[in-house]
Amino acid sequence: MALVRGLLGAKRIIGLSVAATSKKTVSVPKGFLAVYVGESQKKRYLVPVSYLNQPSFQDLLGKSEEEFGFNHPMGGLTIPCPEDTFISVTSQLQ
Repeated sequence: MALVRGLLGAKRIIGLSVAATSKKTVSVPKGFLAVYVGESQKKRYLVPVSYLNQPSFQDLLGKSEEEFGFNHPMGGLTIPCPEDTFISVTSQLQ
């Protein structure tokens, strides 16, 4: 059951990513945060702000702080990890 919830959560995050990248808008829905994920090519994802309290997501934010500090090249919060790692972490946060 937890796996199913995790997969549904991952599909929701991916769906938000596709919606965010397919439209030419920079608006972010209330309660979400836009992040850029990837090592060489960055992809925009929208994540619930509730993830900010989760230890596993905070680990990703720590990596971002180590690499970029407050100077993010995409103009927004950039998480320097493989996309599949990000999806794996966020799918467990549901």
